[in-house]
Amino acid sequence: MASGLALVGFLGLCLLVGAADGAVTASAVHGWYLSLIRPPGTPPNWLFGPVWGVLYALIGTAAWMVWRRAGAGPALLLWGWQLGLNAAWTPAFFGLHSPRLALAVIAALVVLIVLTIRAFARIDRRAAWLMVPYLLWTGYALYLNAGFFWLNPR
Repeated sequence: MASGLALVGFLGLCLLVGAADGAVTASAVHGWYLSLIRPPGTPPNWLFGPVWGVLYALIGTAAWMVWRRAGAGPALLLWGWQLGLNAAWTPAFFGLHSPRLALAVIAALVVLIVLTIRAFARIDRRAAWLMVPYLLWTGYALYLNAGFFWLNPR
């Protein structure tokens, strides 16, 4: 029973980050964001919600798997820090309209995701692999963020 509640907690925390970031994005995506020059390969806006929903489920499940094997510890601390930076990116980009600040946040986020994957791999390789799609998508988001910064100097 406790394990199931923990899974709900990990998933819920990730989905809460997604919902909070979605609320910040909603107001800016129809105004400021439309005024920006987009880098090549920018996907349609409707794609972000479904992709992040799946990624948050993977991220939460990975953390739960590590928690089940090792409990709270350094690996989950890294996971928490990367989730915090994940939550900070949207307010930096969409809330403050600052691709520059968001670029610094997402660059640090990519580093923390890599460190989290390495820490997870020592505990549960499957959990580490669940984080890989998140790393790939965030790497793509880093490219997009850099492109928005470069193409929209303000």
